[in-house]
Formats: sequence, C-alpha cells, structure tokens
Amino acid sequence: MAAYAGSNGLDPTAFPSLLQMENELVGFAADLLDAPPDAVGTVTSGGTESVLLAVQGARDARPDVRQPSMVLPETAHAAFHKAAHYFGVRAVLVSVGADFRADPAAMAAAIDETTVLVAVSAPSYAHGVVDPVPEIAAAAAVRGVRCHVDACIGGWVLPYAARLGRTVTPWTFAVEGVTSISVDTHKYAYAPKGTSVLLHRSPALRRPQYFASATWPGYTMLNSTLQSTKSGGPLAGTWAVVTTLGDDGYLRLAREVLDAVDAIVAGLARIPELRLVVAPDSTLLALACDETCDPFTLTDEIASRGWYVQPQMSYGDQPATLHLSVSAATLAHVDELLTALAESVTAAKEAGPVRVDPGVVAFIEALDPSTLSDDDFDGLLAASGLMGDPVAGLALPERMAEVNALLDVASPAMREALLVAFLDRLGRPVR
Repeated sequence: MAAYAGSNGLDPTAFPSLLQMENELVGFAADLLDAPPDAVGTVTSGGTESVLLAVQGARDARPDVRQPSMVLPETAHAAFHKAAHYFGVRAVLVSVGADFRADPAAMAAAIDETTVLVAVSAPSYAHGVVDPVPEIAAAAAVRGVRCHVDACIGGWVLPYAARLGRTVTPWTFAVEGVTSISVDTHKYAYAPKGTSVLLHRSPALRRPQYFASATWPGYTMLNSTLQSTKSGGPLAGTWAVVTTLGDDGYLRLAREVLDAVDAIVAGLARIPELRLVVAPDSTLLALACDETCDPFTLTDEIASRGWYVQPQMSYGDQPATLHLSVSAATLAHVDELLTALAESVTAAKEAGPVRVDPGVVAFIEALDPSTLSDDDFDGLLAASGLMGDPVAGLALPERMAEVNALLDVASPAMREALLVAFLDRLGRPVR
C-alpha cells in the first residue's frame, strides 16, 4: 500500500501495473460471484461509490425516461438514498415482510414505466438477511429493468458459506436477471480501506458508468468511477491481500466467522433479556432487548467493557436494536463477548431505562427541521448532550445513552438535521 500511495489510478496507461492489479482483482471477484465470461468490473473506493455508480449507470442508460425512479426495499442501504439525492432518481420504497426480507410481489407491483433500477440486498445491513433475489430479478427482467444486488457486506462470505454446506438464497450472477453486483473488499476480503468491486454482467451494461469530456483545452478527461485522481495504494494493498489469502484462505476465514456467528447465537439463549430480531443469513446480527433492559444503556455498558456494538434507532413499529458485525477475529473471543453482554445486561437493568425529558421532546416536536436557524441547532445540540460548554464548543459525553434516546424520539428528518449540525460544528478549522 505504501509503495503505491503516490501512484494515480486516473490514467491506466501511466501506471500499467495498477491496471493489471485491478483486472486480476475483478477477475477473482467475477469467479467468486458466478459471473459469465464477458462480465466486467471496476474497483471503486467503497460500497457507497459502487452503489452510486450502479444507480448513475442505470439512469444514464435510459435517457428516454425523463423522471427516473428506482424500486428499493425499505431495508436497502442508505447509499441508495444518497444516490437518489445526487442523481435525481426517485426512490420508491417498498415495505418488507415480517422476516425483514423484500416482498417479491410488492417489489414487482412497484415497477412502472419510470423504473430504471431495482435493488436487493445480500444481506441487508440492519438485519443481516438476504432478499429473495431470484423472484425479484425475474420480475425486473420481465419489465426490461436492471437489477442490482448490493452484496457489499456479504459478497465475500456468502459464496464460501454455500461451499461450506450452508443454505444460502441464490443471489449471484447465476440468477437470471441480475445485471450488477457490488461487493466490498475492504470488509470481508479483509483488505485496506477503502476498496469495493462493482461488477456488470456485460460491457454494454457498464458503459453508461463512464464519463468523458473533451470540451476544454486540457487532456481529455476519462473516468471509470466518480473519482478522477485516486491513489493506487488501496488497490495495491487489496490486490496483495487477496492474492496472498487466495481462495483457500477465504474459505478458512468464512468458516471461522460463521462459526463465531453460530456460537454467539447459541450463547444468546443464555441471556433471556436479549433476542435475535431475525436469524442471520451471514455475519450481521440485530439484537432487541426486552422491557427490562434499555438498548442504549446496554450499548454504553458493553462499550465500557471494551466491545463496540452499534445502536440502531427505532424504525416504524420496530424497536431500537443493537447491531453486531462479526469478523473472523471474533471467534477466539466469543466467550468474552457473551460474558460482557451478560454483565452489561445486568448493569443496564440496574441502571434502568433512559428517560427523555418531556419538555425536550415537546421542544423537538415543535421545530421544523427544514427551517432551523443556527441558534435552534445550538439549542438542540445542548438539549441532546452533544454540546458541552457553548464557549468551548462540542464535547461528546462519555456515555451516549441519553443522546441516543433523544435521537430515537426525534423524527428521521430532525435526526438528520441535528447530526448534520453536529458534524458541521466538528469540522471547523484550527488556525
């Protein structure tokens, strides 16, 4: 990675070794994902860029559609909403079933003459389950619409899970109607941040992704991704990791991470206050608490014991949950994790639930997030605990339960506005 940090992937003719590494990396991914012989791919900076390009390419492939849309299960990654915002492709959200998987009939019914893309997950981030790709891809194909599989987090594990004899819903290019797949190498390929691979079934499907411009006096700009200048370091580091570990190495790592998931699931049976929201299909788990245990307090407690779990806010009629991303490195420490979870549950029960002051709730509910002033933002930051001394600036508290509880009662739009204001105030120059 250091050796190639100063190289630039902008022009493949300037650094032909980068081109060779990219093509070999794409080839490894293509074999992993059952791609046909004429499949092509591109290395991007991460899963979000891969998703952005899949949406942009689908839009630009249909210039005849004046107001394009894409059909998404409500569990699709937020990167699709970012793509909608950037590229003017309206997101049509479809409710998922009780198993948190996309509903094939509802997805098919949502496709209309403006649809340029249908997306599914393998697996979804929040719940870790694989959508019914064959049925949805078939429905998209009947309407002549592209179908993108977001396998950013599961794509480097699920093929090996199938080889290990586990039941995996078909989702690769072996499924007719799947036109593109994104898979992140900086996740379960255990490569440096940040690289991802976006694969298309054919060169024709990828071509609208490219950008070229000769309408200026300098060099003709030609880009395969959103970036122009891009360091060769992450690509070279990823190529080195993938070629070193190889197929056998990834099979071993997949076995280890899936064994860790199994052990965690089995151990949760001994902690009655916690339950799996849904049985995981891959390496992601969502845990819900019973009424005796506050999820945000539990998050703080387990963090104080040296473990990071991610709180997920309530959504619709679903309660707040804890998100676990398990890796192969977790296997040797599963007993420690389960002990920390059990101790944290006990401590969270003793501490009791977090209460958000009704006056603060009323204050938040009375505000319109689209018209907030800087003074309103500062008041919200102070109320949420994200602002310490207003003179000294922001100060994150050591424990986040009260902050998360307040964010949880805020509407999604208010939550977005508050966190944008917080990020804005964090990013101020040091003079």
